[in-house]
Amino acid sequence: MTSISILTQYYPPETGAPQNRLHSLARFMVNQGFEVRVFTAMPNYPTNRVKEGYRGKWIFDESLDGVSVLRSWIFVPQSRGIVARLLNYFSFVVTSFFRLLFNSRSEFLLCESPPLFLGLTAVIIARLKGSKLIFNVSDLWPESAEKLGLVTNRAALRLSYVLEKWIYKNSWLISGQTQGIVANISGRFPGKRVVWLPNGIDLEFRNKVSLTDWRMHWGIRPDEFVVLYAGIIGYAQGLEVILEAASRLVNEPIHFVLAGDGPEKERLKQRAQEWQLTNVYFQDNVPKQEMAGMIQACSVFVVPLRKLELFKGAIPSKIFEPLALAKPIVLGVEGEARELFIDQGSAGLAFDPENADDLSIKLKWLQQNPRESVLLGELGEQYVLKMFDRSKIYKTFLDQLNQLSE
Repeated sequence: MTSISILTQYYPPETGAPQNRLHSLARFMVNQGFEVRVFTAMPNYPTNRVKEGYRGKWIFDESLDGVSVLRSWIFVPQSRGIVARLLNYFSFVVTSFFRLLFNSRSEFLLCESPPLFLGLTAVIIARLKGSKLIFNVSDLWPESAEKLGLVTNRAALRLSYVLEKWIYKNSWLISGQTQGIVANISGRFPGKRVVWLPNGIDLEFRNKVSLTDWRMHWGIRPDEFVVLYAGIIGYAQGLEVILEAASRLVNEPIHFVLAGDGPEKERLKQRAQEWQLTNVYFQDNVPKQEMAGMIQACSVFVVPLRKLELFKGAIPSKIFEPLALAKPIVLGVEGEARELFIDQGSAGLAFDPENADDLSIKLKWLQQNPRESVLLGELGEQYVLKMFDRSKIYKTFLDQLNQLSE
């Protein structure tokens, strides 16, 4: 039986893109006969508070959907400052190292990045145990942190780039979530094997039914037009563009819902209050099983990112679920995502990132042309089910591992 360990700081019951993707991959591998163990932290994201039932523990083992999950302690700060974040990352680097060290060897060790620092544990453990290290890159760190202005210290950035290079050179295989990430790494490290491991959709997601009447919950009539954003409310998303578009459409029968948590949420709530945006609603994070019902309640799903060269190679994970439920997207992302989902998939409309005038025009057109809006949703559904079915993606990935291991 082939064995694989997955090392990640983020995992269910937390909600989020890496959590959902890695748990889906782990469940698929278990069903394919792999021996799978996930080494992760006590769940605390995105609230910065360890969840009930895990508090006060140094280690905790459990089984989630047949997946063996081995947890270790992590420092969870209330501050979001750089020192606090580094303590958060490195505390798990240390505790995960000892959890892996005192557990049996796996043939493969798959490490999720970011955080990049977790690669320290992965490389050392892979060397000590003779495991094949697969380093999975879902975000080009530290490049993204530098471009977003989240890290400005030049010495820290230089050290991070040195660490990145060391980890890549010591990896048996590197996988990237987007073709842009794959091209970036392949260009800088031409001697390394780099494969595309795209995100996608679990078809079972389409069968999840929410008991919540979300429109009634938000106080919105069944016949009104609802624009939904659901995901992390952070810096990279540039969500102020949604509030600016809402201010232009405040007298139209168009409502905006921002669902999720994150570092920008309170600032955006304050801004919406200052601008008296009565057409904007903020919804706290909900369990994944309720997300399908929330998406079903919307008319269109908006996917923004800030206007940065870096994001031309990005594919936000939140694209897949609305498309699987035949909801058109309004995409404010240039490059790879637009080429795939708008140009090829005809899954919605694109707007210029951070351009509120363009966003409001596209939303108003969809609201005034319901037949065309429905057609875009149907085309998007067909495209994502054909091209981004996770079971097909994972099978291709496992075939690649078998070929490379021969």
